[in-house]
Amino acid sequence: MDLSVREAARLLEVSEGTIYRWIHEGTLPAQRLEDQYRLNRVALQEWVAVRKIRVSPELFATTTDGSQTANLQAAMQCGGVYHQVPGGTREEVLAAAATLPGIPATVDRALLASLLLRREALSSTGLGDGIALPHPRNPLILGLSDPRVLLCFLANPVDFKAIDGQPVHVLFLLLSPTVRTHLQLLSQIAFAVHDPAFQELLQQHAPQEKILDFLGRLRAPAPPPDNGNPSGLDVP
Repeated sequence: MDLSVREAARLLEVSEGTIYRWIHEGTLPAQRLEDQYRLNRVALQEWVAVRKIRVSPELFATTTDGSQTANLQAAMQCGGVYHQVPGGTREEVLAAAATLPGIPATVDRALLASLLLRREALSSTGLGDGIALPHPRNPLILGLSDPRVLLCFLANPVDFKAIDGQPVHVLFLLLSPTVRTHLQLLSQIAFAVHDPAFQELLQQHAPQEKILDFLGRLRAPAPPPDNGNPSGLDVP
């Protein structure tokens, strides 16, 4: 569902002028259609989750399907932690990440690399502080049965055109079977990277056992609710 600037302002509880300013600054992703800006609702959920912004509960239309909540520690245990991932450009790093063994054998690696590049072409997944969170725009395309998060420590800092201009040295490659799972894991990653102890582990490029141990002890936030129609929505 696409939102107008007025609708987005109401859900974010800010003025329309603030929405326009964020769009013009490149902070808030939006598309211009016939002289009007439109914002993807799921993209807005993602943007809010990363920045921990308090908004109207209406942004998250709830449904209950009985499914289990995704767990970041379990998803990363499946995906793995990788050091010295090669590449000198964003394109090279994403291509290298798409070949890592934590990605299921059923996934077309070339397709995944292409999807990651297409997502970056929309807007950078660089979160700031040297961290990026690449992911396919539509999680359903890859046909995964279980979520996976691959934590990649780069051999060289790479320009991801992040919001703070800092080069990226850490990637969280997020692969999810549904939009709901994507938002849950995104919220947990956003929560973790704001923890000073976890930030130190990332700066140290800590080994997998330390990363997983920390995530097992970290008290995660409540998961964001389902958006009401996950099978039909893209995740920009």
